[in-house]
Amino acid sequence: MIFRSEYADIPVADEPIHDAVLGRSAGEHAGHVALIDGVDGSTLTYAQLDTFTRRIAAALAEAGLRKGDVLALHSPNTLAFPAVFYGATRAGAAVSTVHPLATAKELARQLRDSVARWIVTVSPLLETARQAAEWAGGVEEIFVCDRAEGHRSVLDMLECTAPEPQPAIDPGQDLAALPYSSGTTSMPKGVMLTHRNIATNLAQLNPLMPAGPEDRLLAVLPFFHIYGLTALLNAPLRQGATVVVLPRFELGQFLAAIETHRVNVLYVAPPIVLALAKHPDVDKYDLSSLEFVLSAAAPLDAGLAGACGKRLNVPAVKQAYGMTELSPGTHVVPRNVSAPPGAVGKLLPSTEMRVVSLDDPDRDAGPGEEGELLFRGPQVMKGYLGRTGETDAMIDADGWLRTGDIGRVDDDGWLYIVDRVKELIKYKGYQVAPAELEAVLLTHPAIADAAVIGVNDEDGNEVPKAYVVRQPDESGARLTEEDVLAYVAERVSPYKKVRRLEFTPGVPRAVSGKILRRELRAAEAGKA
Repeated sequence: MIFRSEYADIPVADEPIHDAVLGRSAGEHAGHVALIDGVDGSTLTYAQLDTFTRRIAAALAEAGLRKGDVLALHSPNTLAFPAVFYGATRAGAAVSTVHPLATAKELARQLRDSVARWIVTVSPLLETARQAAEWAGGVEEIFVCDRAEGHRSVLDMLECTAPEPQPAIDPGQDLAALPYSSGTTSMPKGVMLTHRNIATNLAQLNPLMPAGPEDRLLAVLPFFHIYGLTALLNAPLRQGATVVVLPRFELGQFLAAIETHRVNVLYVAPPIVLALAKHPDVDKYDLSSLEFVLSAAAPLDAGLAGACGKRLNVPAVKQAYGMTELSPGTHVVPRNVSAPPGAVGKLLPSTEMRVVSLDDPDRDAGPGEEGELLFRGPQVMKGYLGRTGETDAMIDADGWLRTGDIGRVDDDGWLYIVDRVKELIKYKGYQVAPAELEAVLLTHPAIADAAVIGVNDEDGNEVPKAYVVRQPDESGARLTEEDVLAYVAERVSPYKKVRRLEFTPGVPRAVSGKILRRELRAAEAGKA
């Protein structure tokens, strides 16, 4: 069966992303603060941001950027990031956002694959950008968001007197963003997101996630990731809210920013929820302004969500679901609605979903049955850049995108994520979900973090192995392997028991919060 949204369909947003975001808010909220630097307190109003964006577009066009070019935006979160993003799209370019911690080799690969001709970076990352540009070839110029000798600064672009470019943008075909998928199961690929994809997804989110000038959000998740780009830039700036910007997550700075700027809305990932629920420093700050907390990008245990909400005196942490290839959203728990524990949301308007049986891919599962999630809607990506075969394997002839995620839908339309198809552990024929075991492990008060993968035992059977990070206190110091194995065994079916364990100083995660199980599997392979 096909699941459809209970919300009314919305018109496709056929407008460039810079107009979809700033077209109305720059006029209606001109004097309102759009962005606050959470480190030094500097601000940009909506009118200033709009002007900055238009002058950057003019300067880039004067430098030679043309419609169809790709600009690589290689930067942590700064006040200049959104101005560069919208300035580049206004000039007709697609923006390929880059992880600020990418190595020169990784950046060079992305530059070559995307055929990026322009780079915007920051001075601390300049050497990496220079080396990458040299290896990739074809880069016309490297700009910086701050100051660096020998490189033009976007700060000086405010003084540009060149005419504003007026490229003819086709929202349904022209790319606005070219993020690279996380590569948790394969090499990163360029995800082609059109102006229509992203702008329509914002309109789809609006009925479930209303916001306005009274809201203050804390942007600590990276803008380069589609979650941060949507939830912390495009959506709030479209609605006239104020975004407090931090370059990275440092718990003390994060908590202080909430207190100082009276932040009322948080979008986070599970590792931050874990810190908010368990770290003793949380009690040192006044977080009473918080009204709403949402976690996405990776599975969040319902118990942890409830514990975090209780500690912060807000409703249980809500969830959303999506992926880069879906621009990114398909589900969200509405802001003013209570959801069952563990639910990741309701279908967004104009979105269809199928749940395909794991045993018989030709059969659609019904409510309550688990299966692989497939989606169809205006937010489905245009495809993978230069990878027709991989695009065709991901999106079928009828427009259904295969996610590789396993989920189920209850009778009321709430979606629950079970795990990834490729990450399921097959123990003697039984399917074991790593995320389920990780959720159990995280309920132990002496465990700070945990990850689970499948490894082979002496008989060649795949068994669950846990990597456990002890709490940095006396309880963690006392924790033994026997304690952990017994704790899990008491709480799961016999076939789900953790059968191998390794204490580790940290769990490898993508910036989105997803556990990088491939790195753990690679480490295991190296031991063989």
